[in-house]
Amino acid sequence: MQMQFVTNTPEQTEDVGQLLAQTLRGGEIIAFLGDLGAGKTAFTRGLARGLGIEMRVTSPTYTIVNEYLGGRLELFHFDMYRLASEDELFDIGWDDYLARGGVCAVEWSENVSSLMTDAITVRIEKLSDEERRIEIEGSELK
Repeated sequence: MQMQFVTNTPEQTEDVGQLLAQTLRGGEIIAFLGDLGAGKTAFTRGLARGLGIEMRVTSPTYTIVNEYLGGRLELFHFDMYRLASEDELFDIGWDDYLARGGVCAVEWSENVSSLMTDAITVRIEKLSDEERRIEIEGSELK
């Protein structure tokens, strides 16, 4: 199923993330597609809020992965922008994160596309400075 939303503020983008989080059961991979500054981290803040995580959510650009604990599911926020190959993802423990049964939110997922075959795809398109079109495919929102 594919759903589409248009948001006009980062808070509205977070709200869509929170809505998706309410449908997650654990073990899901969220594959983000979108340009720099499109709102992937804002969406992830909403995911965290929807999972009951109270930790501050920041971009994992330099750390590659941020772990958020304390909610009904763990959230692992990956940034694949700086990875040179999919092998590097396995070097940082991709399989271990998947085995933990949380939610893996993956920015720049196109850099590891062969590992995203069963992922929920979230495409965020920047329409203007504030307006975003968000398309979610692979999940049924209620």
